[in-house]
Amino acid sequence: MRFPLALTLLLLCSPAIAQDAVEADPSDAEAEAEVASSDDPGAAETAPTRVPLEEIRRYVAVFNAVKDAYVEPVEDRELMQSAIRGLLLDLDPHSTYFDREDAAAFDEQATGAYDGVGVELLQQSDNTLRVIAPIDGTPAAKAGIKSGDVIIAIDGKPISSRDGMEPLRGASGTKLVLTLVREGTARPFDVSLTRETIRVASVRSRMLEPGYGYVRISTFQADTGADFQRQLDKLQSAGKLRGLVLDLRSNPGGLLISAVQVADELLEKGNIVSTRGRIAISDSKFDATPGDRLGGAPLIVLVDAGSASAAEVLAGALRDNNRARVIGSRTFGKGSVQTVLPLDNGDSVKLTTARYYTPSGKSIQASGIVPDVVLRPESTPGDAATPGFDYSEAALPGHLQGDEEGSEGYTPGDVLEGDKPIAAALAELKKTSGGKAPASAAVVTPAKPGSR
Repeated sequence: MRFPLALTLLLLCSPAIAQDAVEADPSDAEAEAEVASSDDPGAAETAPTRVPLEEIRRYVAVFNAVKDAYVEPVEDRELMQSAIRGLLLDLDPHSTYFDREDAAAFDEQATGAYDGVGVELLQQSDNTLRVIAPIDGTPAAKAGIKSGDVIIAIDGKPISSRDGMEPLRGASGTKLVLTLVREGTARPFDVSLTRETIRVASVRSRMLEPGYGYVRISTFQADTGADFQRQLDKLQSAGKLRGLVLDLRSNPGGLLISAVQVADELLEKGNIVSTRGRIAISDSKFDATPGDRLGGAPLIVLVDAGSASAAEVLAGALRDNNRARVIGSRTFGKGSVQTVLPLDNGDSVKLTTARYYTPSGKSIQASGIVPDVVLRPESTPGDAATPGFDYSEAALPGHLQGDEEGSEGYTPGDVLEGDKPIAAALAELKKTSGGKAPASAAVVTPAKPGSR
C-alpha cells in the first residue's frame, strides 16, 4: 500500500501552514490599520495575509514595559519564546510549542526508543500533567500509574509551564518521585520510579485458545504496521485463525499512517479515514487496497477510555466497514490531527490542522466511539466509587467543539484493566465465529441504539 508523503509524523507540514490566514473583507479603516503583504518582502507569496498593525503595536508596548519595568531583567529571547507559546496556549489542548529538547523527545517516541518513564501525557492549563495512558511494560505501568491520573509535582516541585514534561526524562537508572492525584483517592500520593531506556514493542501477540488469536497494540509507531504483519503471520503459522481479538485499550494513538496500515491489512476495500482542514494540504483520504491478511475471519476490537486518536481511527474504520465488532467502553474522543512544523532553530510547533472522519462520515471529536457491547470495570472491595468522572477529550479545557458533543445519553468511558475484558472479547468472538463461548467474568451491557 502506498501513501502520500504528506502524511508522516501526525501529518508532515508545509511552511505555508505557518503563513496562511483567512482574509476578511476589511473596511477602509481596517485596511489602514493593517500592513499589506506587499510592504513585507518576506510575504511575497502570501498576498492574502494581513498583519494587524494595531495588535502588533500593543504587543510591542507590553514587550517594552516588561523589558523596562519588570522587577528582574528578562532576556529578549526569553520574552519572545513566551510570546510564541502564548500564540498556541488558548487554541486547543493539543497545539503546543516544543523547544529543541522536547522536539527531539517527540521524535524519539515515534521510533519507540527514549529515556524516561514511559507514559503518554497532556499538560493542562494549570501546568499539571494528565496521564492519557501508561505504556505497557514501562516503569510507569509497573508502578501502577493509571489513565486519568494527574501528576501535580515531580520530585516535590510543582510543574512549571516552561519545563512541562521535560523533568520526566533523564538518564536511565536515575530516580524520581511523582506526586499524583487520582479520582477516588482522598489525598495526593507519591510514586517512586526509576527511569529506563524505553524500547516500546508496540505490538504483541499470543494464542488465547486453539484457533483464536490475540494482538495487543499499545501505541502507533513508525514500525507498528510491519510489526503487526509479522505478529499476525506468526499466529497463523500453524493454520488459519478462526478469529482475532485486537486489543487497543489505553492506546493513546501516535502515527496516523501506522493505524491506516494496520486497517489496510484487515480490509479488502473501503475507506479507512479522511481528514479535513482549512487548507488543501490538510485534506486527505485513505482507502484500503485488496487483501485481508485474516482472510475474513471474525474480528473483535477491544477499546476503553484510554483509546485515543489513531486507535480510534482504526476502531472506527473496522466497524464502519462492517469488518469488526467493537466492545469495551467509550473511547477518549480525540478526533483531530496535529501537524509538526520544524523551526529553523531546532524548535517545533505542533498545530492542530484538521479533523478526521470515520468511513461513515462521522467525527468522533469530543464524543468518542461507543462500542457495540459495553463492558464495565470490575469493582473490588474497598474501591471508592467515582460517579460521573469524565476522562475524555470533552473534559479538557479549551478542546475543539465536537459535532455530536453534548448529545443526549452521553456518559464518559471507563478504563478497563486486566484480563477479564479479554475473556469477554473472546466470548463475543466465539459468538461471531460459531464457537462455544466461555462464561465471561466481565460485566456486559449492550450498547443503546443510536448512541454511537
